[in-house]
Amino acid sequence: MTVVGNTSGTGVVNLAGLGGTLQLKVSANYTSGKIIDQTNFAVYQVTPEGIDDTNTPLAAPPSTLTVSSTGMVTAVDPAVCVWENLGTTAQPSWFYQGDYKIVAMYRGFSSNPVFIPIASAADTITGQVGQCGPQ
Repeated sequence: MTVVGNTSGTGVVNLAGLGGTLQLKVSANYTSGKIIDQTNFAVYQVTPEGIDDTNTPLAAPPSTLTVSSTGMVTAVDPAVCVWENLGTTAQPSWFYQGDYKIVAMYRGFSSNPVFIPIASAADTITGQVGQCGPQ
């Protein structure tokens, strides 16, 4: 599984802004050498991991994040911020405390996971002036 716009194909991708989207793509690699897009036929397993900036465990979808049958990931209400800045507002050093792990499944095969931290709400930490994660 890859995230369209993410050249590494897997790993961590930040979902910024309420209504922010990411497109997942699932490709089947056949022994004949053909690679066929199976995005619309995959099933997506979403697992919330960790906490938001208020130390609240992340909610299970369809709260905070949805994944459509076409692989479109969307940040929805209630908005959250999972990022914390260990630096300053001028020189931030961001790390995330929670993410949504997504695995695509197609015909008995599972993809490597993609980890999606969310920055759809303003940060509530004092001194961060509402900044939430790398933009």
